[in-house]
Amino acid sequence: MAHFTWKEAGLTSDCASLDAMAARFEESAALMRRMAAEGFQLDREADGVARITHPDPGVFDAYGFINEESPERQLQLLDDSQA
Repeated sequence: MAHFTWKEAGLTSDCASLDAMAARFEESAALMRRMAAEGFQLDREADGVARITHPDPGVFDAYGFINEESPERQLQLLDDSQA
């Protein structure tokens, strides 16, 4: 399944004020709610890594995310979609 790893490392590191920080969090929350409404899910791995997934590669690609699946699995998905 298409996925990317969620790593928050400074979402607000470039913000100059509390208002700017709040706006950044609000924008991020709105995006996450929209993604949830469109079928994205958060999967927590045993090692604590958070991955955001979507079962439809077309929806995943429409957001412009980079698929972190192994190249072999990505090729298998291409073969499956052409069948």
